[in-house]
Amino acid sequence: MRILIDMDDVLADTSLKILNETNKRLGTNFTREQLNTSPEIYKEYYEKYSIVRGMLWEKGFFADIPLIQDAQEVVQKLHAKHEIFIVSAATEFPLSMDEKLEWLDKYFPYIGWSHTVFCGHKWMIKADYIIDDHEKNLINFEGKGLLFNATHNQHVKEFTRVHSWKEIEAILL
Repeated sequence: MRILIDMDDVLADTSLKILNETNKRLGTNFTREQLNTSPEIYKEYYEKYSIVRGMLWEKGFFADIPLIQDAQEVVQKLHAKHEIFIVSAATEFPLSMDEKLEWLDKYFPYIGWSHTVFCGHKWMIKADYIIDDHEKNLINFEGKGLLFNATHNQHVKEFTRVHSWKEIEAILL
């Protein structure tokens, strides 16, 4: 099988970095638990985050994002049996591309540049599966979409939702 895997909020815990930076820059103290359980608090947080969203275009922002639990282990198992491509809409944030390549080389060195795709529209790539946290990347995809659970996609009901890399392992292996 050919499997496409998104980076932000699928391999890399970008939402945690955004949350921590938003709290730091604005002096707030939002928690992930609050955002996941209270639509009102999430709305308040999102309004605050919108003020500092420019941080996503700053050099260095994507360099030190934490790895999502079990991603390394499961992706390595998938890579042993399937063709894996890392796909990222990094072109939206041009300064992120070098940082994302370095991040991938640190955590997933066996993937390599030839199986890394930075693009705007992921649906243009032909594959059996895509694992992504944004419905916009699943809607026109011709294969099967797995929606990686995230605070920002709780409203999405149309796709198979996965909550962890262990769950993905159970589905794809």
